[in-house]
Amino acid sequence: MNKTLQKLAPRGGAVPGLLMSLALALALAGGRVEAAPSVAEDVARALTLNAELEFDRALALARPLLERKDLTDADRIAVYSALSTIHYSMGKKHHAEAFSFLEKIRELGPCLIDLPAEFWNKSLREQWYRTLQAKQQLTCVETEAGLRTVAIMEFDNYSTGKYQDELGFVAKGLSDFFESDFRQLDGLQVVERDKLEFVLKEIMLTKEGLVDEATAVRAGKLLGAQIMIFGSIMQLDAKNARMLVKAVKVETSEILATAERGGKPEFFGMQKELVSELAKKLEIVINPQAEQRLDASGPANADAGTLYSRGLDALDRYEYADAYEFFKRAWELDQTFAEAKAKMDIYRPLALSS
Repeated sequence: MNKTLQKLAPRGGAVPGLLMSLALALALAGGRVEAAPSVAEDVARALTLNAELEFDRALALARPLLERKDLTDADRIAVYSALSTIHYSMGKKHHAEAFSFLEKIRELGPCLIDLPAEFWNKSLREQWYRTLQAKQQLTCVETEAGLRTVAIMEFDNYSTGKYQDELGFVAKGLSDFFESDFRQLDGLQVVERDKLEFVLKEIMLTKEGLVDEATAVRAGKLLGAQIMIFGSIMQLDAKNARMLVKAVKVETSEILATAERGGKPEFFGMQKELVSELAKKLEIVINPQAEQRLDASGPANADAGTLYSRGLDALDRYEYADAYEFFKRAWELDQTFAEAKAKMDIYRPLALSS
């Protein structure tokens, strides 16, 4: 989750829909170029109306922004991003128009600000990657000096018996939380996991079998990653589980660091510990501010974490209504769980308007 949103959603505090939308809109413009505050505020209001299924009102607020004379390119991208989201929420007959705004963004500059926007749904994000790939623009060449680029693979589930089926979606959640937590650390740039998956799918079109480590490293290299992180979980019975993570240098495939935990199957707690341990082994400094962000992120309730993981699994099948219900149940169970709230707000219009 973005650090701006994280600061607005401390452990123990809920994130109102408008505040979340505003944080996302401001975060959209918070990359290399700042958007005008009034534009960000109107974009936030339009996104809030979209979440409330007030599509006509959302469009009526967002469209006139494009006529403003003081609009910067960053402002225009923010407006196009909102318009794309609103049109997609309106149903299938509006999807082509939703996608057309992504092309407009690409023409302005795909690397001008941090994209994809955090409020884009899975379909918009994937279309964004297809739009960039068609023009060979999937990777932004410029990187801030001193930043290391990290990519995180979806974790493997090596459990046996019934746990093989039961923990498949938990592995998705753990890798999602690992990515989210690494984003809280300073000095790192984290490749979006869905972008990594998009590239992997393209590579696998030309070869048979499952994704192996070498293929994953190749995908990471294509996206400019210097370090790939792999993880796995294994549960044998009700009392014994293990979680392992390792960091691999993309250039040489050398293992840079490993960390593992074993004991009771408390995977979400293990994940937090392994983030800190692996970061330290990679000589990533975790300052007090980063510690606070790490503590605030993720679920405080294991059942909420499991529900969120099931939501991610539903997203992989494009079952947005089911995903929304899982995120909603996760939020209701743990109202400190900002990631669940953010996902719930993103997929609410798709679930309720279908």
